[in-house]
Amino acid sequence: MKTVRIRDPHPPIRRAGRFVEVLDQLALPHRVVYRRCGSSEEMAGLIRRMVLRGAPLIGVAAAYGYALAAKRSSSPKTLEKAAERLLASRPTAVNLSWGIDRMRATASAHRGPRLFERLMAEADRIRAEDVAVNTRLAAHGAKLLKKNSTVITHCNAGFLATAGVGTAVGVVRYAFREGKIRNVYADETRPYLQGSRLTMWELMGDKIPCALLTDSMAAHIMKTERIDAVLVGADRIAANADAANKIGTYGLALAARAHRVPFYVVAPSSTFDLTIPDGDSIPIEERDPGEVLTLAGRSIAPKGARARHPAFDVTPARLITAIVTEKGVIRPPSASRVRAVLGKPR
Repeated sequence: MKTVRIRDPHPPIRRAGRFVEVLDQLALPHRVVYRRCGSSEEMAGLIRRMVLRGAPLIGVAAAYGYALAAKRSSSPKTLEKAAERLLASRPTAVNLSWGIDRMRATASAHRGPRLFERLMAEADRIRAEDVAVNTRLAAHGAKLLKKNSTVITHCNAGFLATAGVGTAVGVVRYAFREGKIRNVYADETRPYLQGSRLTMWELMGDKIPCALLTDSMAAHIMKTERIDAVLVGADRIAANADAANKIGTYGLALAARAHRVPFYVVAPSSTFDLTIPDGDSIPIEERDPGEVLTLAGRSIAPKGARARHPAFDVTPARLITAIVTEKGVIRPPSASRVRAVLGKPR
């Protein structure tokens, strides 16, 4: 497989000796600020407050958070409390529990005075593996696009959501270097505006032609312009290939089907949860309604207004053209094809 080398000047998470530094994504695109993290409590708070986000990155961050707990104490009770704290920080992204399970297994196999160092080394391996996985799935996905493609993305599924080049936006970056991208439309994705603040920042940094859309514009653009593909990430994919992603993804998939636009989900194998049968079993995080009622700290609704804030929705497998993984492309998505490509449940 051809490999295109892409380096990012601002990795979203990095090791700093006995600490971890996290790029504060709430400060982007105007300021590049790193937060030093030295405990599982701090890491859980950073994840919960959306300082860092993106399913693969949350898995890496949770692994480091678990390891940091051992800096204080290597007792099984301390580590399990840290695991529970981290697991409670964001319920939908399965990569978080995948990362914690890896760390629990390492802790069980290496009890001793150097447990902290062993756990940090395992978290380093998880981060390095994510870099390699991103490279493979981005290369697989780029093959699905034709020259001079115009694509739509949703939320942020770039290097800020992973430890590597990104998932859906990673595909765009690879395809762009192969001369396949003419233009990218980035959905803004309320209320955190990840598409606006983060994806546009990434695309513009790579000098990839791009334009911002409010979420409600995507169907109109599909109707009035030639759109060659929709590319999205995922936070959890069920055994039957139903996929949970940032709220608004389901509506985007419906619009894509109506306009005969291929709809691709790009995610590592760690995002699959083969223990649940379908999307109805995926827990959907409901965040503080105040995040919907305000923008940049200012109220945008009448005093006393109520709101809903489901952070994710589920796109049925029947609306997905293909799921791109580092192990291959699942096309069309189904339970049998998921098993064939991924192998055994995790």
